[in-house]
Amino acid sequence: MAFVDQTRPLCTALRNRRKTLRSGPLGLAITLLLGSLATPAAAATEPSAKLVRCGARSCLRVSGERESAAVPVKINGHVVPAEGKRSWKIDLPIETVRAWSTLHARTIEISLADPQTEGGASARIDLPIGLLGGVTNLASLVVNTG
Repeated sequence: MAFVDQTRPLCTALRNRRKTLRSGPLGLAITLLLGSLATPAAAATEPSAKLVRCGARSCLRVSGERESAAVPVKINGHVVPAEGKRSWKIDLPIETVRAWSTLHARTIEISLADPQTEGGASARIDLPIGLLGGVTNLASLVVNTG
């Protein structure tokens, strides 16, 4: 109990100082500065892609954010059902990604088309390195050492 009684004057002094800062011109300047540095809440993060295991095969997990669950997600022009509401994810077999992409593609296009506003957002995201790279079968390899 004695400890609480000793800290009470300090807490009161800090509280009074905080009120002074908020009401003065310095408080207004600090509030404006912090407000201008804040990130807008509406800014969504860019979608991302990574390799995951889905059963016995590998899949590409694409994830991101959208306004609501009603907004369809398209990958390379194909509407794909997504798990989740605002934060969503899709696991696509590598064979599907290969079929929907150009030969040796390094990116895929993600589109979020809002049917109510007829607007939407799209982004190109990088695929994991070498995901859709070609395979070269070598009959022989010659190495010259000089």
